[in-house]
Amino acid sequence: MDLIKQALEFEQRKMKFPTTSDRILAAREAKSLILSLNEIYKQNKEAQIMEIMKRLTAIKKRVEKRLKGIPAIVE
Repeated sequence: MDLIKQALEFEQRKMKFPTTSDRILAAREAKSLILSLNEIYKQNKEAQIMEIMKRLTAIKKRVEKRLKGIPAIVE
């Protein structure tokens, strides 16, 4: 279960990304972890894995929201 350990470490990291490339890398890493955990979940159906995936998805959404920025107001 090295993958679960890696996901928990990602979750514990400081979520402060000063550059756009850092945010992109974080979003990609989160997506990769989620997809890998999903493959394990399909076989085991463990609730713990689902909870980890939900938390990672929330982090990924926050990072992606920050990537997209504030939409411009059209007048």
